[in-house]
Amino acid sequence: MATAKKKAAKKPAAKKSAAKKPAAKKPAAKTAAKKAPAKKAAKKAAKKPAAPKKPRKPNAAFMKPMNPSSTLGAVIGSAPMPRTEVTKKIWDYIKKNKLQDPVNKRMINADEKLKAVFGGKAKVSMFEMTKLVSNHLK
Repeated sequence: MATAKKKAAKKPAAKKSAAKKPAAKKPAAKTAAKKAPAKKAAKKAAKKPAAPKKPRKPNAAFMKPMNPSSTLGAVIGSAPMPRTEVTKKIWDYIKKNKLQDPVNKRMINADEKLKAVFGGKAKVSMFEMTKLVSNHLK
């Protein structure tokens, strides 16, 4: 009889503890998951030393004045200018005349002047634009 009582007493206790254990493990797993990224971020911040950076020198090839063709000159002017300035002036023209596609900002809707520069294409991506413009620089 004594053994039967002990077994009976252990069974209900085991059921209660089994029900509590999964609930206890879930919050512990969440806190461990939250702490892990914080430790990684702290390590990354500690690895980067605060060193003063030297100012970048522009590439000489980009700064060399180029002569635009007559079709490109109608858009940006005919004076020789570096490639960086050519790109800036084209973007100024695009924004001034609202030629950027409102839905997909990467696309440019060409007007009559830009169609001549873009080789007759009505719609060009901004990445393709620089390639097409470089054909008009000498």
